[in-house]
Amino acid sequence: MISKDNSINISILQLNIKIIIMKTTLNYSIILLTILVMSSCVSKKSFLLLQSEIDSVNQELGKCGQDLNSYMSKYNTCAEDKRVLEAELAGLKNNITLRQEQISDLKGQVDDARTQRDKQLNQVGDLTVLSQAANDNIKETLSQLENKDKYINLLQAAKTKADSINLALAVNLKGVLSQGIADEDVDIKVDKTVVFVNISDKMLFTSGSSNISTRAYDVLGKIAKIVQSRPDLEVMVEGYTDNVPITNSCTKDNWDLSVMRATSVVRVLQKNYGVNPDRLIAAGRGQFNTLADNNTIEGRATNRRTRIIILPKLNQFYDLLNPQNVPKG
Repeated sequence: MISKDNSINISILQLNIKIIIMKTTLNYSIILLTILVMSSCVSKKSFLLLQSEIDSVNQELGKCGQDLNSYMSKYNTCAEDKRVLEAELAGLKNNITLRQEQISDLKGQVDDARTQRDKQLNQVGDLTVLSQAANDNIKETLSQLENKDKYINLLQAAKTKADSINLALAVNLKGVLSQGIADEDVDIKVDKTVVFVNISDKMLFTSGSSNISTRAYDVLGKIAKIVQSRPDLEVMVEGYTDNVPITNSCTKDNWDLSVMRATSVVRVLQKNYGVNPDRLIAAGRGQFNTLADNNTIEGRATNRRTRIIILPKLNQFYDLLNPQNVPKG
């Protein structure tokens, strides 16, 4: 199929050929007329006939020129339309590419959500300390589970409440800690029934010691503000070190250093920001429970950290499993 542009180009070419032929014919007629006039051998009738032919050719040549101008105008219009359509086509292609990227991102978010959901469904228990009241609640729960449906309802109610608490807490922490603090210094995650904040040692402490740095007060103050707003939560501070041995007059080894760092953080939360000490727990993990390889500088830097764990009080967690609290219906 011949396009509109090609059709116009063909018409213009044909007109140019026709004009060339007509100009050649006209020139030939003029030359012939001139020769005849100069020879004085032409009759008046022949002269008029040639003159008429020249006039006719001139008129047709003028009409062809008008047609040529018309076709050139149409050609220019088509060329402009083509340019506009090509620009619109490029815009549509860009939109399609953008939509495809958005679809890909959404698919990735859906996959991440499914992975998170599957992890949460498998997160049951992992508790190492049980109070007598908690044991009694569990025994009472087991004794009153008459069928599978009731047990499922019980776990779903507890999980939904815990997930809601953790989600709200994580969102609040990310909101207050996002301003003025580098991402590599603070990492907030939700793991099982708790929310924890990993803080690098360069953010909290002076090198090789348990002395709180000046810039640490800002982040600890923000964490304390969230903790103070949620009296139903406890705070456990865990200190971690790398595997490089340390010994001085105040510190025997990395166990000592990790515990001293945890207690330094706890003291700041209590004394500087008024957190109830009954809600605070200090623990040292030494050089163990690593996140990275201690054989590299980067790995050791990652392992030197303090983890602040914000968790529901154990008696409140077991209250979630109390059969009396199972939704009715």
